[in-house]
Amino acid sequence: MAFPRFELPRMVEVQQEIPAPRLDDFVQEIRKELKRIRISERIRPGDEIAVTAGSRGIAHYPEILSTVVEEIKKVGGRPFLIPAMGSHGGATPEGQLAILRELGVTPESVGAPIRATMEVDEIGRIENGVPVYVDRNALEADGIVVVNRVKPHTDFKGEIESGLMKMMAIGLGKQKGAEMIHSYRSEGYHRLLPEAARLMLRRLPIVFGLAVVENAYHEIAIVRAIEPENIEREERELLKKAKSLLARIPFKEIDVLIIDEIGKEISGTGMDTNVVGRFWLPGESDPLAAEIKRIVVLDLTEGTHGNAIGIGLADVTTQRLVEKIDYRSTFVNALTAGHIEGAKTPIFLPNDREAILTALRTCGPIDPKEARVVRIRNTLDLERFWISEGLLKLVESDPNLKKKIKVLGKPREMQFDVLGNLAR
Repeated sequence: MAFPRFELPRMVEVQQEIPAPRLDDFVQEIRKELKRIRISERIRPGDEIAVTAGSRGIAHYPEILSTVVEEIKKVGGRPFLIPAMGSHGGATPEGQLAILRELGVTPESVGAPIRATMEVDEIGRIENGVPVYVDRNALEADGIVVVNRVKPHTDFKGEIESGLMKMMAIGLGKQKGAEMIHSYRSEGYHRLLPEAARLMLRRLPIVFGLAVVENAYHEIAIVRAIEPENIEREERELLKKAKSLLARIPFKEIDVLIIDEIGKEISGTGMDTNVVGRFWLPGESDPLAAEIKRIVVLDLTEGTHGNAIGIGLADVTTQRLVEKIDYRSTFVNALTAGHIEGAKTPIFLPNDREAILTALRTCGPIDPKEARVVRIRNTLDLERFWISEGLLKLVESDPNLKKKIKVLGKPREMQFDVLGNLAR
């Protein structure tokens, strides 16, 4: 496809300062937290304890789970892990076990067996007769330990978003539970999710929750063991802290955002909606996110295994990415989540250069040299990135931006290989 001559802006690499508290010894902190809530009084010798393991790439995940397993064993419990991840992994036990292996979570690495099933049983109904489902292996256990990261959700904004409550309502609910919550869209997230989790807290033998909060560098900032009766209250407070630690693109208005890669291990929506400021549900927004005219996505991560959920958030992509899409896993993910928009394929071009040019040309009457362009590797990696000269001028004129952003070089032309793809 031929384009009229259109000059791309020059780019410069920058580094932003991101506050990032970190636990130096998270294993010892977990042990202290479990001692604080008196784990020995909550687990009887011989009790079979199901420990949840999700699909997200939590920092040091195998070590976190193995520490929990070890502490359960110390007080006489017999722990086992259950994949608690809704419909992920193609909604099959084999697929969910494969996801855990990719995260380094195996029976050998955590010191406990993993029992995977998609079978669930209904444990009750919440308002309007909506059923609540729970993993059958969890139901057969003497106790359940819920482990998850607390972070801003990518679909909705509220006092409870992604954390222990969601792990119970959707993770333990497997595909049927996830479908039930997602099918109600905004109401499902804001009302049914917390109600389902409250029902589980009343009717299931939840032993405790272990909440993890990460900093912007994907390092562990907080671990908190929480008694069942305090899970909802403490999760609200931890979510506030997690939001304050979230890394963001430090510009309010952007013409084109170039994202090198998206994937499920980056975000449940492929790219973090809290970073790009685009949400599926009407009325959901984040006032702190950037306003972006065009988003260009260049590739999928290897770790996403062709699941291109979230590509529908982009305006332009590449043929290279489209050829890697596993449509079955992408569609299962989108249909279960109730956001079919997430699986829509945007306009795709033969290479990076033409994709970026198309995005710029459709931004309206802007001077390409003055265009506000940002290039990031992915929405998790926001310390070092590239900005155009138009944004460089803004940094140099704004005292607040100048204080937090360090310019690492001089502006230069975007570098493409012979196939028209950006040099990595």
